Amino acid sequence: MPTERVALITGASSGFGLLTAVTLARRGWHVLATMRDLGRREKLDAAARAAGVLDSIEFLALDITDAGQIAELAASIAARSTPLHAIVNNAGFAMAGFAEDVSDAELRWQFDTNFFGTAAVTRAFLPQLRRQGAGHIVILSSISGRMGFPGVGSYAASKFALEGWAETLRLEMKPLGIQVVLVEPGSFETDIWSRNAAVSAGTQDAQSPNAERVAIWRKRIQDGKPKANPQVVADGITAILDNPRPKLRYVFGRDAKMILLLRRLLPWSVFERLLIKAGGIDV
Repeated sequence: MPTERVALITGASSGFGLLTAVTLARRGWHVLATMRDLGRREKLDAAARAAGVLDSIEFLALDITDAGQIAELAASIAARSTPLHAIVNNAGFAMAGFAEDVSDAELRWQFDTNFFGTAAVTRAFLPQLRRQGAGHIVILSSISGRMGFPGVGSYAASKFALEGWAETLRLEMKPLGIQVVLVEPGSFETDIWSRNAAVSAGTQDAQSPNAERVAIWRKRIQDGKPKANPQVVADGITAILDNPRPKLRYVFGRDAKMILLLRRLLPWSVFERLLIKAGGIDV
């Protein structure tokens, strides 16, 4: 009888993490659904129960900025008899704000989670994958990991760093049978820009030199236009984990694919004017 496949997902209490946990469980995986606060498991609990896969999901506490907690969980899972087949690094948040308004402390906070936390979790579980000589590491990046957009420089910077680190890790791990993959979604209907977003104090300050532009930018961001169904990304991650030889990068979302196409086709001077206008900061 084949061994049940096991996947660990960070940030599984909402968004892509929640949907991926349920989708994998429906496909027969045993999911280690981690989240910083187990008190926020209700949404995943309800979704798993509705899908009839609650027994296939294990809820575990993990703050990816807590080195001690990461080490403890990695040791606990390594001691199990069943192997770990996949790590889905989904946990993260978005720091919004104009670059000159974001403080050093806020920028470090963004990197501590999105970059350093993801790298720490990956390193902690790599020894298990190395011993097995197989496994998938999926890292949730963003279209903002390929290019910057007005008002999200800190978020983009953390994702740019993650992209470079993951690309290098792939080259180092591929000869060992371990697949490293970057997932780059565009704009989807998740809470990355609502409950899981933070706005820099400087950007909210009425004395900010960007105050007028911030007001316009906020209106554009909160325009209420419907966004794409995030299930597309969860299905995509599931397909990646089923693929023994996945690509390095997978882009999801028509908006993300279109913006990358435009960047490739348009002269930079035209493309940057387009981004500035779309951001509503051409004042």
